[in-house]
Amino acid sequence: MADDEDFPSSSDVEEPEDADCYLSDQYDDNAENVLQYLEDGRQEDCNWSVSSVITRESLLAAQKEDLRKIMELLALSEQHARTLLIHYRWDVERIFELLDQKGKDKLFSEAGVTNLENKINHSLSSFNPFTCSICFEDVSCSVITEMECGHCYCNECWTEHFIVKINDGQSRRIRCMAPKCNAICDEAIVRSLVSARDPDIAERFERVLLESYIEDNDKVKWCPSVPHCGNAIRVMGDIYCEVECTCGMQFCFRCLSEAHSPCSCLMWELWVKKCQDESETVNWITVNTKPCPKCHKPVEKNGGCNLVACICGQAFCWLCGGATGRDHTWSTITGHSCGRFKEDRVKRIESARRELDRYMHYHNRYKAHTDSLKQESNLKETILGKIAISENKDSRIKDYSWVMNGLNRLFRSRRVLSYSYPFAFYMFGDELFKDEMTPQETDLKQNLFEDQQQQLESNVEKLSMLLESDFQEFSDEEVMENMKHVINLSSVIDRLCKQMYLCIENELLYPLQRATHNIAPYKSKGPERASEHSSRFTKATNEDIDVQHGSAVNASGSPSPAKRLSQFQPSSSSDGKHGCSSTKRAKNEGSLDTPLFDLNMPAEVVDKSWT
Repeated sequence: MADDEDFPSSSDVEEPEDADCYLSDQYDDNAENVLQYLEDGRQEDCNWSVSSVITRESLLAAQKEDLRKIMELLALSEQHARTLLIHYRWDVERIFELLDQKGKDKLFSEAGVTNLENKINHSLSSFNPFTCSICFEDVSCSVITEMECGHCYCNECWTEHFIVKINDGQSRRIRCMAPKCNAICDEAIVRSLVSARDPDIAERFERVLLESYIEDNDKVKWCPSVPHCGNAIRVMGDIYCEVECTCGMQFCFRCLSEAHSPCSCLMWELWVKKCQDESETVNWITVNTKPCPKCHKPVEKNGGCNLVACICGQAFCWLCGGATGRDHTWSTITGHSCGRFKEDRVKRIESARRELDRYMHYHNRYKAHTDSLKQESNLKETILGKIAISENKDSRIKDYSWVMNGLNRLFRSRRVLSYSYPFAFYMFGDELFKDEMTPQETDLKQNLFEDQQQQLESNVEKLSMLLESDFQEFSDEEVMENMKHVINLSSVIDRLCKQMYLCIENELLYPLQRATHNIAPYKSKGPERASEHSSRFTKATNEDIDVQHGSAVNASGSPSPAKRLSQFQPSSSSDGKHGCSSTKRAKNEGSLDTPLFDLNMPAEVVDKSWT
């Protein structure tokens, strides 16, 4: 157990805002409620998105949900609705926005959907025999097929065309064979003709149409787990978020990498590449070696005088790199003098040395916290064993859920802390934001960020030390004291994480002018675990729409498409903050419509404020 001076006591009540840890003895009985309130997630600072899991079994139902929206609100067949949705990447809201802007005819023509109102019907019986303009064969009218665009060809030519397109990976949008025709072929005709020739290819065609809901949908992505679990994740709202699949895989929805907040996707991509490739090896070679003037291989000096010899046999001067003979003394080389000062080379070496030192500073701390997280992951089994011993001994304390809650808080905060170092490496370096901030602004913002980072790091280490203590051997009084410290530190760490994210979003990323870097919002409970997908589509009659949106009608007297669509959207995505379409997230003012939950307030006071 650490000395008492390492942890704030209940006497700090007079200045709760300045104290890192606070819990009054007056509310000992409610201590666990404070942390449990935090874990329940009833008040989350950032609720940007709602995610759901789409399994193989629910994929068809999820696709039908969006298809029905378009079919019923635009009076389209299923194939036309699918063609429209594939072209606009299954973005229902976008379709209705463009419908208001462009009109139905232009919207349909761009997507390759034939407007049946303008279709000219031909009597195929009048073409007997029919000459196919592709193969120039005379065939009976019974073996020719006319598409909705009005073009007619024989079934053999259509079938060959469909099979070629399917094999070329164009199953989602097979266009008509006629030159300059933008119409998409009827999927029912494709299915019928191809299945008669090759059922396997027809099955592949069906599978591609089904999986297009994921492959062509910006709001649905496959889980990147290895081996693949077969699930996809659907996000309604901001796609810059971190989610957890039901298989346990946590990942960034935007780039499908591991969850890396507070790093942006670009920062994390660069960091992974920097850690994996040979960029830092090159820096080390630049700093510690010099090229041979003959074979140009890097040579490292391992001691001795300034005359060095390469493995190729060439001797050269270590100071200037010039080729020399082998006759020399400790102070001079025969026939060689190199008093010249080469400023450019010195500057390059010094710059490479500074960059190497800077990288090693951030990488060492990133790796230290990553290693600590891996070691602390092994604590769970140990702590469960300690809890079992504590619950079985003669004690009035039987509930040890606060230990597991504290352990979960340790995992989440340690992960945030480890990824904060790659963020700082790029935020305050020259690779991404060299021209965005003046040196004075960079220093000021770096000091602000590092102060918060240091506070978080200090409290995380204290929490880790507390959880590793042998509390199963403590007396009841010592257990209660340990519990208060764990709960206090957990709440303080959560608050510090929130403050760090607010600093990153408001003070560091938001003012950027030339670059746009979005990060996943902080979640007290960690990356959101996706729920099972369930259809939320409720069929609405035209009468219901007219009653609710009677004032929102267009020139034809029908409801505005955007208004009609709003009835079919979940409430979580109707708010602009949740469905932010801009690539730059609006500045977070640190307040919500409802009052924030103060973690320094006793549980019973919190309960009253929410009633």
